[in-house]
Amino acid sequence: MKWIISLVLIIFLVTVPVGTVSPEGTDTRLTNRVTVEDLVAYAYQNNPRIRQMREAWRETIEQYRISTGYPDPEMRFTYYPEPIETRLGPQDWMASLNQRIPFPGKLSQAGKVVEADARVAHIKLDRTVKDVMASVRRSFYELLYIRTARRVVAENRRLLEHLRKVGETAYAKDRASLMDMVKAQSQLGQIRYDEILLSELEQTEKTRLNGILNRAPDAKIGKLVEAQFQPVAFDLKGLYALAEANQEDLRIAHALVDRADARAELARFENLPDFNVGVSYSNIGQPDVPMPPEDSGRDAFGFQVGVTIPLWFDKNRGRVARAEAGIRKAKAAEEAVVTDIRTRVHELFFRLNNARRLVTLYRDDLLPQAMNAMEIAETWYREGQASFSDFVETQAVYYNFQLALARAGADYGKVLASLEQLVGQTVTRRSAGNKERVQEEMK
Repeated sequence: MKWIISLVLIIFLVTVPVGTVSPEGTDTRLTNRVTVEDLVAYAYQNNPRIRQMREAWRETIEQYRISTGYPDPEMRFTYYPEPIETRLGPQDWMASLNQRIPFPGKLSQAGKVVEADARVAHIKLDRTVKDVMASVRRSFYELLYIRTARRVVAENRRLLEHLRKVGETAYAKDRASLMDMVKAQSQLGQIRYDEILLSELEQTEKTRLNGILNRAPDAKIGKLVEAQFQPVAFDLKGLYALAEANQEDLRIAHALVDRADARAELARFENLPDFNVGVSYSNIGQPDVPMPPEDSGRDAFGFQVGVTIPLWFDKNRGRVARAEAGIRKAKAAEEAVVTDIRTRVHELFFRLNNARRLVTLYRDDLLPQAMNAMEIAETWYREGQASFSDFVETQAVYYNFQLALARAGADYGKVLASLEQLVGQTVTRRSAGNKERVQEEMK
């Protein structure tokens, strides 16, 4: 049976492609068709910032056991080079063991402060995860725009090269002027410059995205699968409510208020005395006297009880006043965060709607008109009713509108990523088939 299981495992490992690392040691999971969800999942598993904040949260959790534990006991040993003479004999050395006991309730209150710190650390971990997710999505849409723009530039370059040949033929037949040729040539030069610029921008954005994914700067990223945008399911007031309920900065502000309250209560406990208990043992030798007492040479045991005296009242009042000032500061910061969140939500909501309007404008109105105008200009030019320059200008307008449409679509995706990062959940309508997947992604 063991031999059969081993054989099955070997066959499985040999025949089933893992799809993670190539023979050269390069990660190949993102070299084919890539969706934004693939990139988000990869970043969650590999981004070092997320691991850093996760360990910082665990570090804060371990602080709870430190803050709520008793102070270490203190052991002392005293040796007397010249023994101290006592009634029972010379005292050579003495050992003592002491334990400080904080006032009842002080350690549990210190634990509440650490609990608030742990909440803050956990919320910072959530914020880091969402920051990374939003950064990946923004970079995805920017890279998608650049690749779309490169495709548009390549198509228009081929068209312009064809137009240049047509213009040279027309110039030879006196159907086009020298300025028409210069305009076509300058337009072709601009498109070639755009090709070079977009190529460098693609490499730069790919390096940035690979950095977020913790991959090599020149690691390959496959074909990006564009997602279909759904309409926003919330109005502005609904977005305000979501942001105030889910936004990490506001949650941190709430936790900091709770921590300030806990610190103020701990400051009051600091003004109460601590206790100290201990035991001591003294070694007593035999006295060098003619008639020693009956109990001579007997070692001595002792018990110690102590208490701290919070005598300096001014320091105590200052400790409490500082904690109360911390409460007021935390509440003021909380109010400032609420105002800032509403402002940011309103700004992103406007930019999202504006990008959506631009997409609709270019896709449904301006781009079809430009395409129709270019066809009309070509027809009129062939019939001799329009100049070659008019044909080139309509092509330039069509080219610019294509780039503007791609830019508006990328801006919509980037702003949507920032808005969902701010409100803490998806804000677009989702079909029933992928609703659970999106909820799991946000979780």
